[in-house]
Amino acid sequence: MNSISAPLPVPVDSSPMELPMVQGCVRAGFPSPAEDFGVTRFDLAKSLIQHPATTFVMPLRGDSMIGAGLYDGDWLVVDKVLRPQHDDIVIAELDGDFTCKRLYQRNGTFMLRPENPTYPDIRPREGQTIEIWGVVTSSVRRYRKW
Repeated sequence: MNSISAPLPVPVDSSPMELPMVQGCVRAGFPSPAEDFGVTRFDLAKSLIQHPATTFVMPLRGDSMIGAGLYDGDWLVVDKVLRPQHDDIVIAELDGDFTCKRLYQRNGTFMLRPENPTYPDIRPREGQTIEIWGVVTSSVRRYRKW
């Protein structure tokens, strides 16, 4: 029988790290006229994490989620307390290994779907247990090494 279960959350330490944040925005289209920008403090963790005690950061390896804008080397912010829903990007434990996929759960059909057409959907086999470990809530990507 196939099953989905939610593991117990494991507390993690969360400490604030405020960075200077320019008020206003930068345009990705046409440049905007120069403005006098004010500066406030911005806590990246606070803006990305709703439940600090149940949230983890996991590095992503592989290219099966490039269609979702997730690339090898990205850091995934994963909340274990959120109830996984259809179309969420999730971390699932499958045969002892973690995988990041989009959750498809409709009309009694359950599968994990990659966001890269070169990978097959993962449909649970009879007797196999797939555990949804957490829901990916955001990602962080570095564009330049130190």
